[in-house]
Amino acid sequence: MPEPYEEQWKAIAKDFCNIWNFPNCIGAVDGKHVNIEASANSGSVYFTYKKTVSIILLALVDANYNFIMIDVGSFGRSSDGGIFSHSALGKVLKTVV
Repeated sequence: MPEPYEEQWKAIAKDFCNIWNFPNCIGAVDGKHVNIEASANSGSVYFTYKKTVSIILLALVDANYNFIMIDVGSFGRSSDGGIFSHSALGKVLKTVV
């Protein structure tokens, strides 16, 4: 997915304000654990506190529920904040805001 440029970020923020009455918002972010079968010798990096094995899908969407950016493949045991701050998505958003 191509990274949005400045004019696209402004359009997204305008849509959030007009559609949802939520000014200065450039996207809605959420993460989802996707259960997988553990690969051989993967250890506990994909093992979660819920005793499942997963990778994490992190996504940013615009006001119309369209994906803007995604990050797939973080270890299931990682925290949401840690995943976000170390992801390409988090790094891009730090430069935008």
